[in-house]
Amino acid sequence: MKKIFLLITVSLLFTNCISVKSNLTATAVKQNNLQSEITQKRPKLIVGVVVDQMRYDYLVKFYNKFGEGGFKRLLTNGYDLKNAHYNYIPTYTAVGHTSIYTGTTPTNHGIISNDWYDKYQKKSIYCVNDANYKTVGATYGGNKSPQRMLTTTITDQVRLAQNMHGKTIGIALKDRSAILPAGHTATAAYWFEGNNVGKFITSTFYMNTLPQWVVNFNNSGKADNYLNQTWNTINDISTYTESLPDNNNYEGLFKGKTTPTFSYNLKELRKTNNNFDLLKAIPFGNSITTDFAEAAITGENLGKSNYTDFLAISYSSTDYVGHKFGTNAIELEDTYIRLDKELETLLNFLDEHVGKGNYTLFLTADHAAVPNPSYLNDLKIPSGYFKSEEFKKYVKATTLKYFNSDKIVENISNYQIFLNKEEIKALGLDVNKVAQIIADEIINFDKVYKSVTAHTLQTANFSSGLMQTIQNGYNQKLSGDILFVPTPGVVSYGKKGTTHGSGYNYDTHVPLIFYGNSIKKGSSNVYYPITNIAPTISSLLNINEPDGCTGQTIIEVLK
Repeated sequence: MKKIFLLITVSLLFTNCISVKSNLTATAVKQNNLQSEITQKRPKLIVGVVVDQMRYDYLVKFYNKFGEGGFKRLLTNGYDLKNAHYNYIPTYTAVGHTSIYTGTTPTNHGIISNDWYDKYQKKSIYCVNDANYKTVGATYGGNKSPQRMLTTTITDQVRLAQNMHGKTIGIALKDRSAILPAGHTATAAYWFEGNNVGKFITSTFYMNTLPQWVVNFNNSGKADNYLNQTWNTINDISTYTESLPDNNNYEGLFKGKTTPTFSYNLKELRKTNNNFDLLKAIPFGNSITTDFAEAAITGENLGKSNYTDFLAISYSSTDYVGHKFGTNAIELEDTYIRLDKELETLLNFLDEHVGKGNYTLFLTADHAAVPNPSYLNDLKIPSGYFKSEEFKKYVKATTLKYFNSDKIVENISNYQIFLNKEEIKALGLDVNKVAQIIADEIINFDKVYKSVTAHTLQTANFSSGLMQTIQNGYNQKLSGDILFVPTPGVVSYGKKGTTHGSGYNYDTHVPLIFYGNSIKKGSSNVYYPITNIAPTISSLLNINEPDGCTGQTIIEVLK
């Protein structure tokens, strides 16, 4: 009887072992299948397109001038988020590109402007300058790196998630617009060096010599060809009804021109406008950006491996044209009509070389822009110009009045005041009280609308409105002791053309379109901060978000 019982027990144990092993095997197979399914669904290539200084309303304003294959293709077959905004101040190029790709604001990522006063080094610094690295591809212009950006980017996370497989490449005319989106782990970042160079270059942060495909591109003569022609409107100029007359009082001039009017003899103008720098300030700067992006796709075989690659493209010429001519110029309208054709060219190239359904693309802008304040004034809309030098005198008078010292303030820049802590200490004063007195006084200066101390930003929580955007842009380690905001429509800029930088809707409202692999078709009027782009791409790829990310996934765009 005992033998029978023992045999039954052994048999049951054996059966259970087989069952457990079978379940474990089934689970492993299921997990492998799931991982394989996730990997297979991933796009071969992510393409980030940032259009520098593009207002959302340009999509509507110029819609009837666009063809079917560019902006309209993205709007029709992608997901259009009509109410996307920047949620911080300042809305500048470096800050915008960084916030898109890190999924957070300057309070975390540390890029607080294009350039800013460094209160430790006691001098102004540029966001991507780095003396530890040398120029590659020219004799100057490449001492750059992303090291002042303190957090990872979505481009970093894509590489980290794949054990550093897959390639990431950043491309722009501007160095900061190529370097910051590409992240710390980029395969490469390339930008266009103007003046008498006329080539795409990089830094020893990425490599010691240019790849042969870049050398070939630089030797192709494309940059020269674009400048050895005349810029006329691509359509009959009489059809540019969305813009002011060609010759108006609100547009800037190229050197060598007496009126801001078509046509532009580029071959002549390059002689008086820093040669290849002129290419940046005309729509053909966008054209050479597309050309170089295509060369990168083929030269690096992007989208051809078993891993996901990332191509970050920034179209910078829209910003240069906007600054020069303003938001209502025929020059700007023509630039966007031509950009629409560049996007069509890029999308068709991606279809052919990466494959339809094999890539995901998002398009947005790093900031928008205000209409020319003189134009707004003529329409009786409140606006104007901030008098920076008079403001500095006012602040100096304030410190003399209250503290009997003209050394209290160390620096005023980017609408921030940096205090001289050593002077304040020597006078036996309290830093926070000094800052509050100055903040209370400068609100009385003409066209200062808001002022707040760093102490307040550290101890209070603003959950909405303009004060929240100031707080999101404030970095405790890097920012000034007092921050202030001009009244709406007021800029610190010349009276021709336009600029940006504020937290008002004209600077914060930008396009945001997702398109391609795993993206639904549709549109939404729901408000989304621009910091939601990075976590949305993270969710699409099933990878970790950037380490400082404060944005959230936009669920409605994903299939």
